[in-house]
Amino acid sequence: MSCLKILAEQGSSLAEAPTIREPLHAPVAQLVRGGVIEGIHYGSVVVLGADGTVELQIGDIEAAFYPRSALKPVQAVAMLRAGLPLDGELLSLAAASHSGEERHLAGTRRILEQAGLPEEALRNVPDLPYDPVVREAWVREGRLPSQLAQNCSGKHAAMLYTAHLNGWSLDDYLDPAHPLQQAIAEIVEDLTGQAIAHVSVDGCGAPLFSISLHGLARAAARITTAPPGTPEARVADAMREHAEMASGSGRDVAALMRAVPGLLTKDGFEGVHVAALPDGRAVAVKIADGADRARLPVVVAALARCGVDPVVLAEFAQAPLFGGGEVVGSIRPARALEPLTDA
Repeated sequence: MSCLKILAEQGSSLAEAPTIREPLHAPVAQLVRGGVIEGIHYGSVVVLGADGTVELQIGDIEAAFYPRSALKPVQAVAMLRAGLPLDGELLSLAAASHSGEERHLAGTRRILEQAGLPEEALRNVPDLPYDPVVREAWVREGRLPSQLAQNCSGKHAAMLYTAHLNGWSLDDYLDPAHPLQQAIAEIVEDLTGQAIAHVSVDGCGAPLFSISLHGLARAAARITTAPPGTPEARVADAMREHAEMASGSGRDVAALMRAVPGLLTKDGFEGVHVAALPDGRAVAVKIADGADRARLPVVVAALARCGVDPVVLAEFAQAPLFGGGEVVGSIRPARALEPLTDA
């Protein structure tokens, strides 16, 4: 039986699933070289106030889309609710898209050791480390792609641990009909406040749940506003306190969490990013063409519209463009994201 069919038969008071359609994206970033707009990135942006109201909407925030790894904090909450006994840096790693540094590999091994499981139990796809510098060193040393080095290995180790603790089968833990994935789907719907539109397969092999950008922002706000000690608060605390374990050295998500007090933020492939503050203010971004270069300037502009001090965000605000080895332009947010000013 499919994941969606099981959820439908259980009955729910959730909002309907977002519509699967061609998203009505809008301009969100400009590539400016030498004062001339050379290119435009389209996408969608939502900014939520502390009370959950939509304070800014650009593009299509209600169409079904894939949140990719930006959904990992929600998956980690689901595993905690199912009994996963991790906290601190290992819980942060369970929600990570890690860079493949030695600390990430060692942490994944520790999770598997706690579960009493071998590395061979992992079912994520083998890959090289995500970080370019780490990847180059890996290749120079003659090392091959591995499941441990793949950026989702911490999540997969935590999935195996959760399944093992509950007496669920291990070989098929990535099947959408598996009890583990059913439990995760239930929490995805709970925290986003809407039914799942579709289930596909993420790059790592895990089920990928299609929701809306608005739903992703709601879920992040639910996590950061949860009472202390709850699974949601434990995930938020772990990721903020161990930001490099949730990403890696030099990664912008870690730098943002260090720069903005209380911020929880997570990126995802194909230009996805979500961030939330402890009072429930939240932003979610999807770059239509998946270009990572446009993601951070748009996220930073959305956080400024969310009320975060622009001075704190200044170092992240624009991505430089180079010509002949010199900075000749930048990728900057579109006008719709510019700060509000008094008339």
